[in-house]
Amino acid sequence: MKLGYHIGYWSSGPPEGAVEAIRTAEELGFDSVWTAEGYGSDALTPLAWWGAATSRIKLGTNIVQMSARTPTATAMAAMTLDHLSGGRFVLGLGASGPQVVEGWYGQPYPKPLARTREYVEIVRKVVAREQPVTHDGRFYQLPLRDGTGLGKPLKATVHPLRGHIPIYLAAEGPKNVALSAEICDGWLPLFFSPKSDDFYRGALREGFARRGEQPADFEVAASVPVIVHDDVEQAADLIRPALALYIGGMGAKTMNFHHDVFARMGYEDVADKVQELYLGGNKAEAAAAIPTSLIEDTSLIGPPAKIREELAAWEESVVTTLLLRGDAAMLRKVADVLS
Repeated sequence: MKLGYHIGYWSSGPPEGAVEAIRTAEELGFDSVWTAEGYGSDALTPLAWWGAATSRIKLGTNIVQMSARTPTATAMAAMTLDHLSGGRFVLGLGASGPQVVEGWYGQPYPKPLARTREYVEIVRKVVAREQPVTHDGRFYQLPLRDGTGLGKPLKATVHPLRGHIPIYLAAEGPKNVALSAEICDGWLPLFFSPKSDDFYRGALREGFARRGEQPADFEVAASVPVIVHDDVEQAADLIRPALALYIGGMGAKTMNFHHDVFARMGYEDVADKVQELYLGGNKAEAAAAIPTSLIEDTSLIGPPAKIREELAAWEESVVTTLLLRGDAAMLRKVADVLS
């Protein structure tokens, strides 16, 4: 099981100690470091800036929101970062949700899977640089179908360092997970639980079957909270507020993919209650309504011996990399427990 470091997206400003933590991750032998974007900081700029302080560790986005950039703009950024990092870049993509896509980017959200398929296809064409890029799809046309008529197929001026840059897809629902297996090099799950391993293996098998093969190097890099603490309940309390936000407030009541993950996991009543409390403005009560069992299903918390024992289930799952959060001191502590 490989380890990665997930910095995430910024809150009100840049996180303190990011460079120190990234250097620590590289020193400890972590495989990768990841940035993210919501509707504030972007994922690419911090990755380039902080990645310049490293020499070995892979640099990934978890995630670049597809609605924020055209496929060709994303491909340009990917090729640029791949050159600057010496071939260490991993492009993590995600559709986000309608609140952000339509509310922040002013882009349409419907048919996200079909849109993702076209998006990835165009990025692949640009990076491969085999011929001028054309695409006549439902969502993207190159050249533009109803423009001035002066558009022409173009080939990137930059010669890619690698003709194939790894693309991972952030996905939670089974159809999207299957799509990651069909067209991408990896899957970025959120709120993965080893207890749901069979469910996700089935979705991945469906995608691999459509692809016609199961690549030996397909990666599953899961963001997993790991908190080493003698008191399990106190450790769980550190996770509850963030879970309440995602289950209750990250999405509309009628469309919240994070809520749906926990409902499929067997916590539908809990997820409904958390959502009702959170959307009603009772954030503390929403967090308190999350049982410790739910947190233990999707996290590694407690004393070192408990974490090591539970780690076995993660090692037997489809997950290939655990993505950790925290400062440099926490990374050292967790790496020692997980080693």
